[in-house]
Amino acid sequence: MNRILFVICFLSSVILYSCSPNNVTIDNSLKKHFDDNKVTGTFALFDNGQGHFTIYNLSRYKDSAYSPASTFKIVNSLIGLQTGRIVNEKMIIKWDGIKRWNEAWNKDLTMEEAFKLSCVPYYQEVARRIGKDTMQTWLDSLKYGNKKIGNGLDTFWLDNSLKITPDEQLGLVKKLYFGQLPFSKTTMDIVKKVMIQEENSNYILAYKTGWNYKENGNSNGWILGWIEENKHPYFFVLNTEGAHDVDPSVRKNILTAILKQLGFMEGKR
Repeated sequence: MNRILFVICFLSSVILYSCSPNNVTIDNSLKKHFDDNKVTGTFALFDNGQGHFTIYNLSRYKDSAYSPASTFKIVNSLIGLQTGRIVNEKMIIKWDGIKRWNEAWNKDLTMEEAFKLSCVPYYQEVARRIGKDTMQTWLDSLKYGNKKIGNGLDTFWLDNSLKITPDEQLGLVKKLYFGQLPFSKTTMDIVKKVMIQEENSNYILAYKTGWNYKENGNSNGWILGWIEENKHPYFFVLNTEGAHDVDPSVRKNILTAILKQLGFMEGKR
């Protein structure tokens, strides 16, 4: 078992440190939080200072690829800003007048507002402005998942054309945090700032959610980001699957419960 785990970790593209069974903890006690919410899935947290992973469901984390859904707004934002299709986080794209299910989307929005509201139409327009060739060049450069756009420039991150593993997702946000992606510092700083969802004296919690349907009809959910305590970052990825995680509060509830179990969010780290 240790030999298999070592090989899996050694092949990981995410890790800045050498990976061995000594710095990966498989924590099956986290399963209860998925069970409580009637979903399956995986969770991983990387302690950058210690070079240590805590993982539930290692095989799903490393070997299974899924549509990034709205977590792709991280990359869409980076590319949009870098290419000038988004001027800054205050840039407004006017509402197209089409009424959609989410009333909060039915108005003019800034990039920051669209990111926080996970507004699909805003980012579909950003993708169209970027263009297929430029988008493909960036996906190739980033080695983002399977790098497939398919036939829909404004839907490929939602329609299961583009797929990425939780391991690769974690690697992306870690590189973003440390400014190691091939974008300008200004571009990365803007995206890091709009990812912040909670900030208080105990911690900073930054993330992006995502959700879509898989080919099998189950829903596919994500929360991806980092928690910073005492100026020390811990990177996490949560991926869920089931019929009951349509509501984003399901994923947030699982994330909060896991982080609290691991000793976060209470100023004790």
